[in-house]
Amino acid sequence: MIYDQAGSIGRRYRRQDEVGTPYGLTIDHQTMRDDTVTLRARDSTEQVRVSIDHLVEEIGRRIGAAA
Repeated sequence: MIYDQAGSIGRRYRRQDEVGTPYGLTIDHQTMRDDTVTLRARDSTEQVRVSIDHLVEEIGRRIGAAA
């Protein structure tokens, strides 16, 4: 796990893409309102809001689907 708060979110995503991080999580102001995070897939750049309560299940599903 890497925590990065330097620069814009787009630059953070690019840095993580360069090192091969398959999924990124973004915690933002909306997280504080509705307990969701943004889950971003490196290869497709798809971004979805996921409930924190279902996050482990969603990542597990995505990793299992990729295997």
